[in-house]
Amino acid sequence: MSTAQLQYQSQSVAKPYFIAAIGLFVGQVLFGLIMGLQYVWGDFLFPEIPFNVARMVHTNLLIVWLLFGFMGAAYYLVPEEAERELHSPKLALALFWIFLTAGVLTIIGYLAVPYATLAKITGNDILPTMGREFLEQPTITKIGIVIVALGFLYNIGLTVLSGRKTVINVVLLTGLVGLAVMFLFSFYNPENLVLDKYFWWWVVHLWVEGVWELILGAILAFVLIKTTGVDREVIDKWLYVIIAAALITGIIGTGHHYYWIGTPSYWQWLGGIFSALEPIPFFMMTIFAFNMVFKRRKQHPNKATVLWAMGTGVMAFLGAGVWGFMHTLAPVNYYTHGTQITAAHGHMAFYGAYAMIVLTIISYAMPKLRGIGTAMNDRAQIVEMWSFWLMTVAMVFITLFLTAAGVLQVWLQRYQPNPMPFMAAQDQVAIFYWFRELSGVVFTLGLLLYILSFFIKGKQPAAQPTAA
Repeated sequence: MSTAQLQYQSQSVAKPYFIAAIGLFVGQVLFGLIMGLQYVWGDFLFPEIPFNVARMVHTNLLIVWLLFGFMGAAYYLVPEEAERELHSPKLALALFWIFLTAGVLTIIGYLAVPYATLAKITGNDILPTMGREFLEQPTITKIGIVIVALGFLYNIGLTVLSGRKTVINVVLLTGLVGLAVMFLFSFYNPENLVLDKYFWWWVVHLWVEGVWELILGAILAFVLIKTTGVDREVIDKWLYVIIAAALITGIIGTGHHYYWIGTPSYWQWLGGIFSALEPIPFFMMTIFAFNMVFKRRKQHPNKATVLWAMGTGVMAFLGAGVWGFMHTLAPVNYYTHGTQITAAHGHMAFYGAYAMIVLTIISYAMPKLRGIGTAMNDRAQIVEMWSFWLMTVAMVFITLFLTAAGVLQVWLQRYQPNPMPFMAAQDQVAIFYWFRELSGVVFTLGLLLYILSFFIKGKQPAAQPTAA
């Protein structure tokens, strides 16, 4: 593997993490298509892949491929920020194979063994942790994730501590430590259902609306520094303000999950007020990305990466901000929680905030990791930008169709004087599920084009001079 374009040779360990991330992303999307068909064709692939199994695989692959992307991003950018080689490239590669093996075996377990049997053979009776949404992983897999996380933090932490301390690598390390600490609550499984759901959100919410936002902000700031040439001090100030707003609103905003689970009523006020403020850091992120690009002091040859970076800000604001706010206030959430409106918000938020930032750093880093320059050739970049628009527009339509289904579902099933039964209401919104499935096919085409762009050969673009 050529690493002639890398500033530090140990950055090359990011490459297998990025490749695994994209491979697992493909798997997640394929299972999403399977689930979409099962919504309207209930016997599709039954009993080989029941809906509950397809959903477990779909959501677990989402988490795992994003973690691979975050880890690859850290291994790539931390050496440049710290101005030294990674503490232990061999440890990074060993942890890669441990994590990939554990992830693949877990997915195979979901598909090959009934879930109750999987729990029994993996020791769940000794330390019960299974059976909860997003945290379905066997206990032994969770222990493996903790081991991988500790080794990863040890490697990244020593690299940062022994090198240059920048705002970017300190914010990134803070987010990664928070990610690992919050995951420990997945081992706490109280018998009381209210307590269980209360602390379950400490993993799920404080990941995606807390510490993951720090990781997002750090990666976006790194890419913008590299592609725009804007002074680091300017970007650092933006990053400080964004992460402060994200943590202040996100931590207390956990309360919007506590409305109807048996907690005190004051959570409706706390959750409502701070959740209403949660779009602010995402709006600031959008302004940040566009402002830095407009003020750029150089034209970076990797135009596709700049497009991904700007798109991340916009889609994160729409998905996590606007669609999150639409149903976060308690009087509205009373009718909308658990409907397709929640699914609409989740799809656009995960894609805009986290999938796109991983695709951004892969787009920026892969040419250097492959030793071919600072950018792919012009033909490859055109294909990659097509993939951006296909995936992004398809996700917008997926969100709109799910939103329409959710609004009609609320009216038919919850709001009108004589509510319909659940399945009767689902029959009435089935047309939107067909449109969602068609949009998913377009999204898959966009992802395939993203992968194809790495194999298109052509003349490498010349670097543009820095503006005066």
